[in-house]
Order: sequence, then C-alpha cells, then structure tokens
Amino acid sequence: MINWQYYPKSDKVPSHLLKVISVFESHKDIIESPINKLVSNDVLAILADDLENVDFKVERSKRREDKIRIPVLFGRNGEIERSFEADAYNEETKTVLEVEAGRAVDNYQFLKDLFQACVMHDTEYLAIAVKNIYKVSQADFNKVTSFFDTLYASQRLKLPLKGILIIGY
Repeated sequence: MINWQYYPKSDKVPSHLLKVISVFESHKDIIESPINKLVSNDVLAILADDLENVDFKVERSKRREDKIRIPVLFGRNGEIERSFEADAYNEETKTVLEVEAGRAVDNYQFLKDLFQACVMHDTEYLAIAVKNIYKVSQADFNKVTSFFDTLYASQRLKLPLKGILIIGY
C-alpha cells in the first residue's frame, strides 16, 4: 500500500505532486515494504522512467555526470560555489524528490533532506519517499509523518518551502 501525507495539512496537495504519488502507486507491487527489501537506488531505478514522463530529471547512476546538483551558494561571477545533490528534480514545478530506504529514520536522513531542500535555489516543494515499514518494529512512514505533524503544529519554525509530501512505500 502506498501511503502519503501532504504538508501543510491545511492545503490541498498540488496536482504535480499527485502525479508523483501515481508513479509510486503504479509500481507498488514491486516496491512495497516490508514485502520487498529494495535499497533506495533500486526503488529510484524502478520509478525513473515514469518520473521522467512527468518531467523529472532523475539520477540514473552514481557517476558524476549523472548526478543532479542543485545550487545553494553562488560565488564570484555567479559561479556555483556550493550545491546539493537530489535523487530527482522537476525544474518547472521546482520540486525535489528524495527516495530513502533504511537510513530514512535510523540516520535521520529525512531531516538532512529537509535541510538541503530548504537551502536549494529554485526549490519550492520537497517529496520524501520512505518505507512504510523498514524493520518489523520500525514504521518509518509513521515516524516521519509524526515529526512533520509536530513541526507544522508548533508553528515555531517557518520553512521556506510551499509544501512537503511524504510518501510511504
């Protein structure tokens, strides 16, 4: 089953993110956890063609030329001084997609994804895909959404993003 939650909860999920959800749903039998024990790169590879069909540029390998780098800082003469990598990026909708597996909660990778998206140039939306269940006793999707529920409910931290989509696969 594919689960998803959009933030802020007071907003309707934008149509371009519904397309991302549809990509995950169309491959749920292959990627669904805990049945399938895929690493994040394998999940991304399965989704890549369909993500490209909805105008995402997708990291196809770990080779330098295949990396998707999004600028963060600009130096002299407008040269990119610092950038962060994304699994997929839609330039038109300014959406970053990160696909995580085991490290999503164990190493708080979802927080790193949030931080990086917040400082990336021309980024307005972040989608983070995590396993519904990573280990028998670890419901990653529930843990990540609980964190974002708290973040948005407290209203103490204002994020520079228009919206965040959490997908559980």
